[in-house]
Parts: sequence; structure tokens; C-alpha cells
Amino acid sequence: MRIGTIKDNFYNITNNPSSQLTKLSALSDANDRFSSLSTSSMLAKAGVPLSHSIAADNYMVIKKIYGTPVVKSRITNKERALLGKYDFNQLEYTTIKQVNEEIELLKKWSMSLDENLKNDADKIIDIRLKELKYLAACRYTLITNEIYNGYMALEKYFEDISKYSI
Repeated sequence: MRIGTIKDNFYNITNNPSSQLTKLSALSDANDRFSSLSTSSMLAKAGVPLSHSIAADNYMVIKKIYGTPVVKSRITNKERALLGKYDFNQLEYTTIKQVNEEIELLKKWSMSLDENLKNDADKIIDIRLKELKYLAACRYTLITNEIYNGYMALEKYFEDISKYSI
């Protein structure tokens, strides 16, 4: 008796476009089954630094109480310079892939033995939180391009690591 392949037994799952678990971008091709937002969720499963958890809890409590952040404070030139020091773009000009890579780096740096690097990583996550609050308060309308949606990955990461998730 022949058991068959996965495609034979689960034809509807593999060939039905509506059964895809991840949303594909217009820039993706049909072979991209794994969403970049899924990567944000996986990053939240590994060791999360305390500074990331505090930032996520801060964001989620505000989001839970008010529905959206109400403060529209932009980042300062000093904060922008710190992002530039490590070659990070502003959140409104980043892609999901860039934010996922940054989160991975910031997690490593937060666990570093180098105090300067650890402090900078904690400051950068606070800057990212401030940028996310600003974008959420503006209803994400600064950049309406499908490419620059890195804020979605950061928000997903915060939702996954916060103990106050909605």
C-alpha cells in the first residue's frame, strides 16, 4: 500500500491560496510562504532582555487603556545620531526585514558584557518605542508605502513579549 506524498493527501491546503497562513506582499513571489512578521514572533520566543519587556509593557498598557498612544513626540537629534552611529534608519523608513535584524542585534547587545554597547542597545529600544508611539498616534500615515512597514514588525514583537498583550 502506498501512503503518498503530502501534496497528494493535503491537496487543498497546499494549492488553495485562501488557506495560506501568512499574508504575502505584492513584492513577494509565490515561493515566499514564510512571512517576515512570523520572524518577529519567533524573535520574541528566545531570551528577551528586561529592557525590551519593560518597553513592550509600556507600549501595550498605553495601547490597552487609550487604544492608541496620544503623545506625538518626535525623536531628538541626539537620538537620531545614536541610530546613525549604528547605521539604523528611522522607524518610518525601515522594512520589516530591517527591523527584525535590528531586534536580533539589540537582543544580543543587551546581553553583552560591554557596558557601553548594552546601554546603547537599551537606549535604541527606547528610541524605537518612542518612534512607534509617534507613528501610532499619527495613525501610521507618514509613509504610506508597502515597503516601509517596519513598524508592524516592532509592534508585533512588543505584542508577543508583553505580559499585557491585547
